[in-house]
Amino acid sequence: MNSTVENAPLLSIQDVSKRFGGTHASSNLSLDLYPGEVLALAGDNGAGKSTLIKMISGVHQPDSGEIIYQGQTISHRTPHEVRELGIETIYQDLALADNLDVGINIFLGRERMKRVLGLPVLDRKFMRQEAIGALRHLGIELNDMTMPVRYLSGGQRQAIAISRAVYWKAKILIMDEPTAALGVPEQREVKDLIKRLQSEGVAIIFISHNLNDIFEVSDRIFVLERGRKAGERLIADTNEDEVVAMMMGRVLDN
Repeated sequence: MNSTVENAPLLSIQDVSKRFGGTHASSNLSLDLYPGEVLALAGDNGAGKSTLIKMISGVHQPDSGEIIYQGQTISHRTPHEVRELGIETIYQDLALADNLDVGINIFLGRERMKRVLGLPVLDRKFMRQEAIGALRHLGIELNDMTMPVRYLSGGQRQAIAISRAVYWKAKILIMDEPTAALGVPEQREVKDLIKRLQSEGVAIIFISHNLNDIFEVSDRIFVLERGRKAGERLIADTNEDEVVAMMMGRVLDN
């Protein structure tokens, strides 16, 4: 695991619970995330992964417990406030505007404006130039920055979503199934991006059903089963069989 985990956690989830009607989506969950760490979040469908990341990102508010980021409680912040603090979430749909170019997608919701004849208009040139720099920072080159993102490959679209988070100085990046819809070469590119971000001190929560991907990129794994913590292990200290057993509720060490 990255040596930075010896320091104070960047994010600390303390006894967080969430109910939807009679369903316990999260039950007294606690975990820490450290700078430069890749923490895998695993579990079968309905295990509570989405509820947990939505509480971190401000979409859901926990019924009890606290979420602490850099020493301050963020349990009741809005998604916009959480993003402004430096926690970005990349969902499976990537939240890209397919009909718009790369530059505007990097600035989506934070568009740069300029005045022409006294009227505010989008500063497309500025946003495209900034997007070029953001992509190059991650070693990515695109031939046509004016092209709507719908025409780009799955790997390129994933790279744009990651570049957007990095451009806005995310300290924590939550990635929901980032390799699920990609071919093998594009999966490799995304994994390389994850390792580059890790080397820059960005902490990553990596949600995936693919155990090969989890064991390849993660430092630690946190397994959920029906809203409960089923287990937590250093990747170096576990194997796929044990992780599957935890996901199925056969191992509970909370």
